[in-house]
Amino acid sequence: MKGIAILGIMLHNYSHWLKGIIRENEYTWLQWKCDKLWEVIQQPDEFLPLHLFSFFGHYGVPVFLFLSGFGLVMKYERLWVGERSSGMRGSLPEVGIWRFIRYNYLKLFRIFIIGFVLFTLLDAFTPGMHRYQTSEVLGMLGMYANFFEHPSEVVWPGPYWYFSVTLQLYIFYRLVFYQWRHWGVVVALMVVCWVWQLYCHDDIEMLERLRYNLVGGMLPFGMGVLLARFEPLLMKNVKVTSGWALTLAYLLLLILMVVFCFFFSVQSFGLWLWVPVLIVVGTIALVKLIPKGVMPYVLWLGSISAAIFVTHPLVRKIFVRPYLQDDLYAGLLLYIVATLVVSWLVKKIIDLIPSPKL
Repeated sequence: MKGIAILGIMLHNYSHWLKGIIRENEYTWLQWKCDKLWEVIQQPDEFLPLHLFSFFGHYGVPVFLFLSGFGLVMKYERLWVGERSSGMRGSLPEVGIWRFIRYNYLKLFRIFIIGFVLFTLLDAFTPGMHRYQTSEVLGMLGMYANFFEHPSEVVWPGPYWYFSVTLQLYIFYRLVFYQWRHWGVVVALMVVCWVWQLYCHDDIEMLERLRYNLVGGMLPFGMGVLLARFEPLLMKNVKVTSGWALTLAYLLLLILMVVFCFFFSVQSFGLWLWVPVLIVVGTIALVKLIPKGVMPYVLWLGSISAAIFVTHPLVRKIFVRPYLQDDLYAGLLLYIVATLVVSWLVKKIIDLIPSPKL
């Protein structure tokens, strides 16, 4: 899942900068973008893949948020409870709030700082340098830049907004979901966050701020928490389906995603907010359908996904400007190759930094 998600994010963050390519509905929702893409799908041109990468690739982020929720439960609930109930001494004792926050901040910072330093160094010597204010630098380093009034103008490079929202969700998990483990608490908060966004349909600025922060990420994150808690029950009662059934399920999810994104005019806004659910379930199905010969490459992408995430913005800055208006696929190919090689090297640098201790 990590390999598929990071591939979508990497392709999206390059494609949506290219001239003439339709941009996504990610932090805000505009019907004309959906209408424009639907026109292109009905009358495709040679740049259709770029349009699709641009419009849908950002949905790799909900997949990572889902995996974050899933991983937290597996680490802080399932492992500890399982060992304690079996009479063994837990290797993962219950962790205090501040210790939990410190550990997870340092875990994210260890990855973030390498990419941020390399990007700012490159940015200072290339055209279009972004000038940070002191408060913005502190916000980026402290992973609270998403709270600023106009986060899209503060978080630079743009993909790094993910670190702030992830840290928020980690803290929220420890304060709320870890304390009250009834499934109803998770479902209630997922619905509350959906309604909150739905209420901001006509307030673009507020909607953007919500979606830059944990309100926008609660749906896939909550899905991960719920699946991890109910996984033993699901594994016991749900049989592995056939390849044909998975294929049909995947096609159905694609159709629903099209419906949720394109139709019903204003009414589709509420449906659009639920697209991450379809993306997460579809990615799970897609993993089951990947051929065995391809799987090692997808797993390798997943193994360096963190390095790709922090590296691709600086590689993009190098290649997107010369190929902004023509030879779009040549620029994309160079970007992909360079990103994978540089990310592999950055992964080795990250591995040299000691991991924080819990």
